[in-house]
Amino acid sequence: MSVRRWIALSLVVSEKKGRHMPGSATRYLYLTRHGDPLPTGNGLTRQGRRQAALLGKRLRSAPLSALYHGPSDRTTDTAWLISEQLDGIKPRELEAAGDYVPHSPGRAELPAESADFLLDFVGQFSATECQRGQIYSREALESFSSPVEGPDDQHIMLVTHNFLIGWLVRAALDAPEWRWLGLNHCHAALTVIRYAPGRPSAVLFYNDMSHLPADLRWTGFDPNLATQLRQLF
Repeated sequence: MSVRRWIALSLVVSEKKGRHMPGSATRYLYLTRHGDPLPTGNGLTRQGRRQAALLGKRLRSAPLSALYHGPSDRTTDTAWLISEQLDGIKPRELEAAGDYVPHSPGRAELPAESADFLLDFVGQFSATECQRGQIYSREALESFSSPVEGPDDQHIMLVTHNFLIGWLVRAALDAPEWRWLGLNHCHAALTVIRYAPGRPSAVLFYNDMSHLPADLRWTGFDPNLATQLRQLF
């Protein structure tokens, strides 16, 4: 199903339930993780460039009005490759779309059976990195996770990193702050969140790779797990 068709169906459901609140409209937030990166993280592999171009082609029918990306080379390159497939949309860099730890949980927040594993993972990042991440993660939520003012719906895209996508998805589902952990996103897959006035936020789809051929899917996951997933899906 095309992005435009999916959104059209969601609008029909919305109209059946009720109309927009006065002075506000729906925001559609499109999220993707950068394409497969070079080993240095500076730029994309040939595979990653193909992923980004194919995602751009998929989005040709989407009524995007803005395209933002983080400051890293891999998100910048991905955004520009996407924009080459779109008409008149130029990428804009945004610090809040960068690569950071959005929330560093304490043991009391975590399930007992997985607390040690999760704390070890987050512990690899410095206190300074975690503090910086908290600032940018709040900025991202304030900027993008709500309906928009005015009469017209808005469709915007963030080309970002795995952690921020997990953070925004868990917030859309009203999950605990620590639950960005374990929400993993493949390179150049697509997630769309809908923020409609007077309604709970809705994840329309998550980690969708239908625009990618089999050999370009599941990159960004552990290689052994990716191999298993390709065989299953």
